[in-house]
Amino acid sequence: MSTDRKKDNLQALGRLSEPTYADYNPSVLEAFENLHKDNDYWVRFNCPEFTTLCPITGQPDFAEIRISYVPADKMVESKSLKLYLFSFRNHGDFHEDTVNTIMKDLIKLMDPKYIEVTGLFTPRGGISIYPFANYGRKGTKWEEFAEKRFLAHE
Repeated sequence: MSTDRKKDNLQALGRLSEPTYADYNPSVLEAFENLHKDNDYWVRFNCPEFTTLCPITGQPDFAEIRISYVPADKMVESKSLKLYLFSFRNHGDFHEDTVNTIMKDLIKLMDPKYIEVTGLFTPRGGISIYPFANYGRKGTKWEEFAEKRFLAHE
């Protein structure tokens, strides 16, 4: 086996294949046109390896982030969503703030009919925190749906 890896002509190893971000970066989010605007349907993303930092201690917090939405004219592109979620790795924020920030950034990007974001954070100090935020487009049936879903949330 070669001890001088440069001779192996490996191109990807050691080179960034995609941008990395030192901190929270909503500018990486991208949207595309929903080709089924006349249909109401759910899109769900799970990010089981989400990481952010405690804003007080700087210690890592781990979570599964669940995003569900009913698209209108635009949809979030999944790789850009992955890069966006990974941009929280060096960002310090409380769990509740993180979930609300994700939801608001996606509303700004897509203006969905309905969206909800849940964070299932692993225990720290013996306590798990599961913040939930949702939104329904004002003046539509989705506004009422959001209220009912929020009130029925466990």
